This record gives sequence, structure tokens and C-alpha cells, in this order.
Amino acid sequence: MRQAGRHFLQIPGPSAVPDRILRAIAMPVIDHRGPGFAEIGNRVLNGIQSIFKTKQPVIIYPASGTGAWEAALVNTLSAGDKVLMVETGHFAFLWQKLADKLGLKPQIIETDWRRGADAALIEEALKADTNHLIKAVCVVHNETSTGATSQIKTVRAAMDGVNHPALLLVDTISGLASADFRFDEWGVDVAVSGSQKGLMLPPGLSFNAVSERALAANKNASLPNAYWQWQDMIEANQRGYFPYTPATNLLFGLAEAIDMLHEEGLDNVFARHQRHAAATRSAVTAWGMEVQCQLDAECSPVLTAVRVPDGTDADHLRATILEHCNMSLGNGLSKVQGKVFRIGHLGDFNDVMLMGTLSGIEMGLHLAGVPHQTGGTQAALDYLKTTPRAQSKAA
Repeated sequence: MRQAGRHFLQIPGPSAVPDRILRAIAMPVIDHRGPGFAEIGNRVLNGIQSIFKTKQPVIIYPASGTGAWEAALVNTLSAGDKVLMVETGHFAFLWQKLADKLGLKPQIIETDWRRGADAALIEEALKADTNHLIKAVCVVHNETSTGATSQIKTVRAAMDGVNHPALLLVDTISGLASADFRFDEWGVDVAVSGSQKGLMLPPGLSFNAVSERALAANKNASLPNAYWQWQDMIEANQRGYFPYTPATNLLFGLAEAIDMLHEEGLDNVFARHQRHAAATRSAVTAWGMEVQCQLDAECSPVLTAVRVPDGTDADHLRATILEHCNMSLGNGLSKVQGKVFRIGHLGDFNDVMLMGTLSGIEMGLHLAGVPHQTGGTQAALDYLKTTPRAQSKAA
């Protein structure tokens, strides 16, 4: 049976695609080797640097974020290399599995999936590595499965504090353009991202931002990297082109997304996400429920993972909300399957959309028989009314 009204896609990515970007993607297909393509090529290659906050090359692949994970590893490392990886959640775990398949040797720092990467534990592991066998530290900036962020600046400071030469590889697939990220300032060596989160595009583009240190490591890396090879991409990109067929129409969308982010101002974008996340957490607290991330300073601005009471099923709640409210929420993954549901509040999103989202969840809690207190939606509304929107100058 048809449900009236617009579907609420409140998973933590893919995020809803704004009409402006949909119209841009609908441009006629052009010759990606023709003389006119370099204009859009240079526009996105230069523009995406501003989103990563870097002057370094940003390589754009026609791929998912998983492809960019692989590209980051195969362009900097060799078979048998040891990599230090922090298991902050499901996606950090998948990156570990990929490293295993490539013939690398991950050294794992485990967590309870309720916080970001602990810089002190990274420092301790690097300090013990007196022979510098660890060639890279891999950290997820914003763990989409748990709603916890890692303090990348602090991680880099810990690495520098023990003078360890390992590269810093960061997954900011769900963080970029939603949570503050500063590639150059924070000393990141390779940053991995994707199009379907804060960039407000459909899935299909992924990115590697690469430092001078990473480019130097690339010269000695021996893992196979034909499709993912940086140097072929960088060489073609200097002319505004790509060495193989790019996702042409998604590049039109990317150009529009970059324009939209700068029209609002990146600082305003980040403040908007923080404000909506805080309002969401106020609703969760008023419902008498618990956020998965335990440290306030590490709570994600991108999504909020909510723990359901013992004896209840988060997936049943999600199904109830989908049936009665026409709204999709993120499911719990692997270790937290059935224990949490995830509220995406990222991308092209405003106060009224958030209030509709939280109202639907509160109705769903009642309909699914999940024990809770009423008034969560009102608590979020009160927060928004008393916390003005940021109005800094657009960048």
C-alpha cells in the first residue's frame, strides 16, 4: 500500500541527495577525453582540496569507500608490513579484514565499541615498537557503527611525541564535510572518504588525500596497485583528466556539492551538525535511553547510536518505524546488532527535518512497546529554541 508523504532517509549514509545535486547529476553525459572535460575535472580536483583542508593532491576514484581503503594501503605499504589499527567499531574491523587479505599484519588495539581511538594506547604501542616495524597507524575518524569520533589531532601528537615514523592513515568516510577535518594541520598522511555522506551525493565516488610523506612511501611500496595506482591518477589529474573512465555525472554533482558547502560556510556546516547531534542526545536522555558513545567529547556530529533497553530488539523498533512512519533508521552492525539503532543527522538537514525524525522515533517507541519516557521530542525542541544557529562568515 502506498504511503503518503516523503520517505525519511535517516540512516547515517547514504544521506538524502538535495535537488540541486540531483539536477547537476542529470547533465548530459560528455566526452571524458574531449577538450571541454578539463573544466569540470579541474573544478572538482581543486575544490575537493578545500573540503579536506589541504594543498596536497586528492585522488578521486569511481568506487566506494572500501576501494579507497584499499588504495590507501596498497599505495603506501608492502606485503608483511605491520600496521597498528584501532578497532573502534564495525568499519574499523572491516578495514582490518581488508589489511589481512592484502598480506599486511595488523596489530589491533581493541575497544568496547563505545568510544574513539585512545591516543595514549597508540602512543604506548608505538613506544614499544623500538625497531619501527609498524609502518602505518590506521584510525577511523567517525565510526559510523557507534557514533563515536576519534581525535585525530591528538593521535598525531601522540605519534610525534614518541618520534615514530609510521604514516597516519585516517578513514573519514562519514566524517568529511560533516565533522571538522583538517588534513594538513593535523598531519594526516592519507585520508579516505566517500561521496555518499557529508558530500550529499549518491554512492560511487571515493577519495584519497595524500601527503608528501605518503607520496615518498609510495615509491617503495610493493603491494599490487594497478587500478588504485596514485601516480597514474596524479599525472592525468594535472591536466584535469583521469587515466580511465571517471564517474562523469557524479563529478557534476560533486562540483555542486562543493559550491553548496562553501555557500553555507564549512564552519557553519560543522556547527549545524554539532547542534543537531546535541539536540538528538537531549531527546535520547529524556526518553531515559542511552547513547552508545560514552564520552561527550567523542559523540559524533554525524549520527547518534541509541542503545535499546535489555529485552527489546532494535531491529523490531526500526521495522515498526518504517511501517508506520515511513522512515528508515540505521541498524546495529555485528557486535551491536539488535542492540542499537542509529539516527543519521547529516548532510542537507535542518531543524524541522530533525524534529520530524525525532517525532517519528518517539511514536515508534510507543508503537513497538519499547520502555521509554515521553518528552524526548520536546526536549530536543527546547534545545533548538534556546541554542541559536551559527552565523559565521561563509568560506
